Amino acid sequence: MEKTIAPSIFFLIGGGLYCLLEIAWRGQSHWTMFIIGGLCFLILYAINHKLKNSCSVFLRCLTGATAITAVEFISGCVFNLRLSWHIWDYSNAPFNLLGQICLKYCIFWFLLTLPIVLFGDHLMFAIKKLLRRFTLH
Repeated sequence: MEKTIAPSIFFLIGGGLYCLLEIAWRGQSHWTMFIIGGLCFLILYAINHKLKNSCSVFLRCLTGATAITAVEFISGCVFNLRLSWHIWDYSNAPFNLLGQICLKYCIFWFLLTLPIVLFGDHLMFAIKKLLRRFTLH
């Protein structure tokens, strides 16, 4: 049970933090950002967990930023271009691709991956410890 609940809690934390970040940055968010944020948080945890003994922090952050950018691009193509929901538009930003991703936010994601790379394992450990404490045997 812990193996499914802990990632779910991690997903919820990531989704919530992503929405809060967006509200602080843009003054608004969208329900899809919760799903995208949770997914990105899980992907970053998996990247960090798999690469922590074989790659530098820089390389893990670069890999994480690339993954987030890929999720953002795919999500943007579906939600913004295909479904015309207009959740975000980077068309006016320099170095953008179809208005869905841009260099500025790729760099931003790189910087934001650092806390997750450094503290993601500790957060997952804390979640699992809390689950064990409250689970009846």
